[in-house]
Amino acid sequence: MDFNRLFNTLNGEGLKVLQHEPMSRHTSFQIGGPARLLARPTSIKQLAAAIEACRQTDCPYRVVGRGTNLLVDDAGIEALVLLTSDLVWEDYPHHEELWASAGESLSSLCNRAKAAGLSGLEFAYGIPGSVGGGVYMNAGAYGGELKDVLTAVYTLDPHTGGTGVMSVTAADFGYRRSLFMENEQIILGVRFTLMSGDPAEIGARMEDYMARRRNKQPLDLPSAGSIFKRPKGAYAAALIDGCGLKGLRIGGAAVSEKHAGFIVNVGGATCADVLALMEAVRRTVREQTGYELEPEVRVFR
Repeated sequence: MDFNRLFNTLNGEGLKVLQHEPMSRHTSFQIGGPARLLARPTSIKQLAAAIEACRQTDCPYRVVGRGTNLLVDDAGIEALVLLTSDLVWEDYPHHEELWASAGESLSSLCNRAKAAGLSGLEFAYGIPGSVGGGVYMNAGAYGGELKDVLTAVYTLDPHTGGTGVMSVTAADFGYRRSLFMENEQIILGVRFTLMSGDPAEIGARMEDYMARRRNKQPLDLPSAGSIFKRPKGAYAAALIDGCGLKGLRIGGAAVSEKHAGFIVNVGGATCADVLALMEAVRRTVREQTGYELEPEVRVFR
């Protein structure tokens, strides 16, 4: 691995590259050691060039959206982190279709849909993170999932630098999963097919969902959202609460008193704190209920 050569190559491509950048600045958990290099490509050309440069220098890379479902090791990441939050892709509403770049926030997308009088994305209002990250994990809430309103996903092949289009069927979406978790295709942008609706009514539904989130979720503390997937036949938060684990704390990480499905950073939490707390919760739930909780958060080591 030749990170010095990679750094010089990326600068030559016009990318602003940071060295040893703390990932705690780029995750909603506010946890994570330094990335060896970090860059924000603003175009597909820059993104493809950065990946090709990694191949030429034998350096690994990680693609990150807004870091809202991410836990990064305290030691950091010995890789180039590519943040897609500034990536520009076709981005305009057309009749009952809505386009979005991977780096756009889900809340921004929902607001654009409302302004265009397009309904179907209200459930996603307030889900933290980017469009790309949401599609990657098939984010959902209140009975809706992104796969329900997706038409197509536009991708970059990291091996050839070519772009392509993947259908919803080919993406093999499931509960909090997609084919993108198993292959190396990078999400560039997506197209949604929505229904015409009244902007005022759409906005009212969005605000109702947001009010529910504020009432039930610990939005005042850093977290990665729901820390565990919903097990078949049960709810993770109910299982954790039923085991008396609300408030359980290891270091600066704690099971939220407000919503047992969240682990929150109450101050100075480390990745090690969160992982230890997750394991303690999983062990207790397994012993008391027989359910095996599966993490929803991605861990970068």
